[in-house]
Amino acid sequence: MVAIVLLAILVVTLVVPLLVFFGYMYVLSKKPKHSIIRSHPFLGWIRYLLEKLGPEFRQYWFDNDTEGKPFSRADFVGLVYAAKYRTDLISFGGRRDYEKPGYYLSNALFPKLTSELRIDNETLAPGKKYVITDEGLFTRKEKIVDEQVKRWLLRDDDAIVIGENRRHPWTLKGLFGASATSFGAVGENYIQSTGNGAAMAGGSWINTGEGGVADVHLATGADVVSQIGPGLFGFRDDTGRFSIEAFKGKAEHPNIKAFELKFHQGAKIRGGHLEGSKVTEKVAAARLVPVGKTVNSPNRFEFLTSPEEALRFVGTLQEEGGKPVGFKIVVGDPQRLEPLFQAMIDLDLYPDFITVDGSEGGSGATFKAMADGMGLPLYPALLILDDLARTFGVREKFKIFASGKLITPDKVAIALALGADCVNSARGFMMANGCIMAMQCHTGKCPTGITTTDAKYQEALAVEEKQWRVMNYILQLREGLFSLAAACGLDSPRQFRREHVAFTDESGRSVRVADLFPAP
Repeated sequence: MVAIVLLAILVVTLVVPLLVFFGYMYVLSKKPKHSIIRSHPFLGWIRYLLEKLGPEFRQYWFDNDTEGKPFSRADFVGLVYAAKYRTDLISFGGRRDYEKPGYYLSNALFPKLTSELRIDNETLAPGKKYVITDEGLFTRKEKIVDEQVKRWLLRDDDAIVIGENRRHPWTLKGLFGASATSFGAVGENYIQSTGNGAAMAGGSWINTGEGGVADVHLATGADVVSQIGPGLFGFRDDTGRFSIEAFKGKAEHPNIKAFELKFHQGAKIRGGHLEGSKVTEKVAAARLVPVGKTVNSPNRFEFLTSPEEALRFVGTLQEEGGKPVGFKIVVGDPQRLEPLFQAMIDLDLYPDFITVDGSEGGSGATFKAMADGMGLPLYPALLILDDLARTFGVREKFKIFASGKLITPDKVAIALALGADCVNSARGFMMANGCIMAMQCHTGKCPTGITTTDAKYQEALAVEEKQWRVMNYILQLREGLFSLAAACGLDSPRQFRREHVAFTDESGRSVRVADLFPAP
């Protein structure tokens, strides 16, 4: 009798639910238009389940440490250690494939000592980092420690001055800052932690992206670069046209140090896109658009159709705002840029800076065809821009910012050597904030609370903890830059030039970049 009761319970609790489930899945399989599911109901569902889980399995299990895109596991882990533990120590050698072509820094026979470097480390800052107390097979015990940290700033006489001819020039004592990420594409918590970290590190900055200036940008106390995109978000009147009064209002704020016109962006030459689900009341207020409405910006400022018009507009903003004004571009080929430089000379009008974005850039939503096939990668683009500026004799008229997957000191150093004065990074700062590369940026459901405006998802990002990781990331990258400069025989990262970089091809032949691409 007991056996019969137990058998009945087993049938009711296990067999019947399974039969119901499989029966339901069979009926359901006849409704969708997926041919695999219709012909193989159960195996078809399993196939799509595995396909759904595939990216996560590849990222964590099957891709090797140097294969993953857009960033490898080795790059990701290295950045996390820099942000969390403020260290970049590794064991048993690097994981780079040295048989592939690539750029390498050229070390000096007699490097500089740390005491010989031109660093401003006189004023220490309060910092926090994690320390591992016990590393087990399946567990890691760690604690947070407070300490006074070096900030690895440039000396005053090495500081970079943007817009020295403006009424309010912008002075930088750091070479590395947060690239454009718009409020709406990212949430308040991300902006707050990134801005706080940049402010605590000193000498750094945050770029608003084309989404306009929000209160949270200004509340961080960090230097702010206010970007103006073709959608004119935050700089438009009631009819959607550019408002000079709105611009002048922004220019009066002391935390806003410069303005950047977004002509192009690495992965978004088509223009920006923001899903309506991410347009909250605060996002709408910053952008001056309706709540909940999907927002697309055009791929060009409607009223700018030539280099002359663009430069005159830059000149107007420089005069009206009194602060540095530059623009952001993606390089296609040298010939397309020549009219811009000729117009600078003809009009005697120059931007205070040009941001060159590589085609590999792009932290948010875009079309695959744009991301994969439009524009040149950063390093060749930098060489072209720097060469043209020198050819036309205007290189000293403006500074160059570079952006495009520059998340480690060596890549930043190479960009500086190829012509950049400063470097921006978006995804580097996202990973310092806890990004796990879940590829959900466009959905509004970012599991780490970064690329979302949903209050529930934003709770994942604890500002009071992540701000220290951002600070650590900036400081560790700066220390790395000074260390690489010392190894090259230089006393400051500002001295990186083409002769400090070598290129090795697939045959193993090496040549200095200064000889491969001589500067005009």
